[in-house]
Amino acid sequence: MSGRLAALGRRWGLDAAQVDRLARVLGVLAADAQAPSAVRDAAAIDVHVADSLSGLALDCVRDARAIADLGSGAGFPGVVLAIALPAARVALVESAARKCAFLRRLCAEAEIANAEVVNARAEEWRAGLQVNDLVVTRALAALPVLCEYAAPLLVDGGSLVAWKGAVAPDEAAAGERAAAVLGMGADRTVRAAPYAGSVAHQFFVYRKLAPTPPGFPRRAGVARRRPLGTAD
Repeated sequence: MSGRLAALGRRWGLDAAQVDRLARVLGVLAADAQAPSAVRDAAAIDVHVADSLSGLALDCVRDARAIADLGSGAGFPGVVLAIALPAARVALVESAARKCAFLRRLCAEAEIANAEVVNARAEEWRAGLQVNDLVVTRALAALPVLCEYAAPLLVDGGSLVAWKGAVAPDEAAAGERAAAVLGMGADRTVRAAPYAGSVAHQFFVYRKLAPTPPGFPRRAGVARRRPLGTAD
């Protein structure tokens, strides 16, 4: 494990202290019976850590100073980005109290001082409105839903980066239409190969081009029930 983490550290320019914190994250994930992840063995190095670090290939991730990780779950990619970007403030936004309790234990054990756990749904996190230059998500929802979650939380010029696997053309097109309604634009889609054997990993990147229109965010749950950009 240590050799693989050290190699990731070299690839992404992390120092020994940062690599040690990553090791502690994996240690907590493996040892805590309440960890909200099915991948808790050696495979977590690739599935969680390498996958999270692969976002550093994007300049909008590397340069971010106020980051919101929506639906943070077990803490990926947000916890890893907090370790890799010590000058950034990272909000781990999670609606499930049990998962929030785990995230607090994880941050304490790994001494991640620049991450804050926020127990809230994205649509109800009022303190996060228009204060983040980056919103990240991994395996959370369809692209139109993610755009609606992210737009109100971003400063103008900020970016949404969605970690996704294979995406159907209809979902991608709906994401572009939803982004346009919300004052955002589809920036680019970037293929990623975070580890050997990874398949269909890609980043969908959107940029906030104008203020979020009135009426957003809609009430909690509405974005999933009636996603923008899709046929009625």
